[in-house]
This record gives sequence, structure tokens and C-alpha cells, in this order.
Amino acid sequence: MIYGDITHKIIGCAMKVHSILGSGFQEVIYQRALAIEMEKQGLGYAREMEMTIFYEGIDIGTRRVDFFVENKIMVELKALTSLDDQHLAQCRNYLEAYNLPVGLLINFGSKSLDYKRIYNTKHPEVINQSSK
Repeated sequence: MIYGDITHKIIGCAMKVHSILGSGFQEVIYQRALAIEMEKQGLGYAREMEMTIFYEGIDIGTRRVDFFVENKIMVELKALTSLDDQHLAQCRNYLEAYNLPVGLLINFGSKSLDYKRIYNTKHPEVINQSSK
């Protein structure tokens, strides 16, 4: 699993946040709490990092990612009753646009924490990993 050690730590931080806060808060509250927990765990991150989106090498705009952890992993947060295919597709699109191999989609809005590891199947690291 690509960056499994880091994604595992991030998920652990999210689980702790969810166990303390539960569901029902706005996304920004979970974002602030997760930042505190990741800092406690020694994870380097940028919060609300603006990243450029390219189309065939041309800058077509920017999008803010909730967290960019250890300069490797995009983390998108939600505070919804449930995730759907649209949220997963959005996360995949961001991974492709940012040319990242893996990201996490974490939802704090349900009764128990919901998270998904999302892979960019077009990224060389993911292609190399799956061919092993």
C-alpha cells in the first residue's frame, strides 16, 4: 500500500477526533481538531493549501485542499450524513489534477467515522505498485 504508514497515522488521528467530538459539527471544527491531532502525532501538513490545476500543461485555476500531509497525501474532509459516488469521483479528479498517487476522503458526519483511501490509477507510483 502506497504511503500506508502515513495514511494509517492520519486515519488514527481522525478516529481520535471523531471519538472525542462525535458527529454534528461543521467541517471547519473537525479540520481544526484534526490539525491539532496531526501535530501531536508529528505529521507535517499544510492546511487549506491552494494547489494549481493544469489542463494539458496549462494553468486553468486553483483549488484549496483541506490538508496536504507530508508533501505526499491529499486529505479531503466532509461532515455529511454519508459519502456518495460524487464525493469519491471528486477526490479522484483532484488526485489526477494534482498528480498525486493517493488521497484520503474522511467523513466526520456519520455516527462512526467513514474514510476512504483513494488512488490515482494514472500515477506512475500506483501503476508500478499494482504491477508487482
